[in-house]
Amino acid sequence: MKIGVPRESRPGERLVAATPATVTQLRKLGYDVVVQAGAGAGASYPDQAYAEAGATVVEAAEAWAADVVTTIDAAPAERVAALAPGTTLISMMAPSTHPERVEALAAGGLTALALDAVPRISRAQSIDVLSTLSNVAGYRAVIEAAEEFGGMFTGQVTAAGKTPPAKVFVIGAGVAGLAAIGAAGSLGAQVRAFDVRPEVGEQIESMGAQFVQAAAAQQEVSADGYAGELTAEQQRLTEQMYSQETAQADVVITTALVRGTAPTTITAAMVAAMRPGSVIVDLAASGGGNCELTVPGERVVSENGVVILGWTDLTSRLPRHTSQLFGTNIVHLMALLTPERNGELTLDLTDPVQRGMTVVSTGEVLWPPPPVQVSAAPAPTQEVVPHVDPAEQARIAHEAARRRRTRRTVTAGLGAVLAMLLLTVSPAETQQHLTVFGLAVIIGYYVIFNVTHSLHTPLMAQTNAISGIILVGALLQIGSADLVVSTIAFVAASVASINIFGGFLVTYRMLGMFRKDS
Repeated sequence: MKIGVPRESRPGERLVAATPATVTQLRKLGYDVVVQAGAGAGASYPDQAYAEAGATVVEAAEAWAADVVTTIDAAPAERVAALAPGTTLISMMAPSTHPERVEALAAGGLTALALDAVPRISRAQSIDVLSTLSNVAGYRAVIEAAEEFGGMFTGQVTAAGKTPPAKVFVIGAGVAGLAAIGAAGSLGAQVRAFDVRPEVGEQIESMGAQFVQAAAAQQEVSADGYAGELTAEQQRLTEQMYSQETAQADVVITTALVRGTAPTTITAAMVAAMRPGSVIVDLAASGGGNCELTVPGERVVSENGVVILGWTDLTSRLPRHTSQLFGTNIVHLMALLTPERNGELTLDLTDPVQRGMTVVSTGEVLWPPPPVQVSAAPAPTQEVVPHVDPAEQARIAHEAARRRRTRRTVTAGLGAVLAMLLLTVSPAETQQHLTVFGLAVIIGYYVIFNVTHSLHTPLMAQTNAISGIILVGALLQIGSADLVVSTIAFVAASVASINIFGGFLVTYRMLGMFRKDS
């Protein structure tokens, strides 16, 4: 079978559904690949590179006439109408919001797989193009904000003075939000983030950002990993929190989408309260925008000098890597659809992943799909804590502490008595050794604990050289006539040697970290 990769039809689109690298992988699955001339030019993939990878560079009509046609954006209506019955079309289709596309696909007797309808389950992550595009968009949003912002993201300390780091507030901690958090943090900004799903707080903090706590405004743990619509009270509380956060932020990045629709999170009044020169990047512009002043596809400047970016082509602004990632998603999908690796597409509608993204199968409408069972984290159980009188609780704690002190005192006393008995019955030479040992322990304790933690590693590396004393003693005893003594001495010499050479090796490597190459 042939896989056709036509040039994208949306004006200004620079992405392509396959790269030379993914063409090679598709051919390993047994497919012949035809690529429309100039399809990869916007992503810096020339036709020659496709030819060298094994693809055939063809005109548009031949690319659309392939057995399987894959694009990024939804195919134009005239192209869909011209497809031969039985053709498999793979692209993003938005079937829920564009039922007319579904009807056209069915009328043509086609099979259509919507890339934007991949079920959000673990085994489908490798073909989830929405996550791929969201990750790129989140990263690019920070780049766009940094270009518009009139200052540096990281704080600077110079002879001329110091500058504070930029304050970035991210709304929504999905794939795009987490990517934005990571990119802003890597540039040195102070990042704060909020999401209505409390279970993502740990993810936000793991990225180095501060999770804005607004418990009353958050939802219960979501059953399917998606955020739902807020109640009126939750909406009021979140607006109050957004007002406080946006007024302090230099950059605000919004990513909130509920089933493709963008709820308003930043009102015009909030924008008016922001500092001049602040930047809002609205990643939900394609769904109408989270900011009340957002105009999809345009750059808007408010009356008080706040820049609102409503770009809807952020992924196309990084076309090379986005195309590679998108193309890899397609390869994973085709591997799923080609279990025999023989170049023959086999659609298995019993597979929840394939069924979930199948809009039309040979002219039969299968949309919407049946719900997919997902494994979501169960809601935490609320432990019932019995009420305890504060005075009684304090008395119990005091009694427990007293018992611990008593146990420590008794244990120390018994140890002291045993030590005295041991010294009493021991010969004078043993008493001297034990005395030296005790003093060494006391001195070592105060030496080690008075050294800052950052110097513990080099300190231990150097003090391991003390093992040289053990090594000398062991060497003297190796020649003993007693086999047991000789064996123990050999083991001691071996272990001491490891400590000595290992300690100096660690020290050498640490010093190398501070040595400049000549």
